[in-house]
Amino acid sequence: MSEQKRVRRTSEQIAADLDKQIAELNESIQEVEAKKAEAAEKFDAKIASINEKIRKLQTRKQELLTPKKRAPRKTKAQQIKTLVAKAQKSGMKLNEIAEKLGVSIEE
Repeated sequence: MSEQKRVRRTSEQIAADLDKQIAELNESIQEVEAKKAEAAEKFDAKIASINEKIRKLQTRKQELLTPKKRAPRKTKAQQIKTLVAKAQKSGMKLNEIAEKLGVSIEE
């Protein structure tokens, strides 16, 4: 049997192979970066939706904590005055209002 000697590669061939490996690793880095960016976008979207929910809850909280404006309360005398004023605006005279109420007006 004849021995075959191993063919030695030149430094240029070795450098070319190393360049191929470097290119492959750079491609894998780009793929990983793309996956990273994709995942970051997904998480950013999730964070944005959660922040929106937080804002909605904060507005509900503010609505609950701020008291609603109530109509000012009127005394009985004020209510009677407004009632008489409305009756007069509708065209009734004081005598007619007194008759309806069953009260006599003293002059």
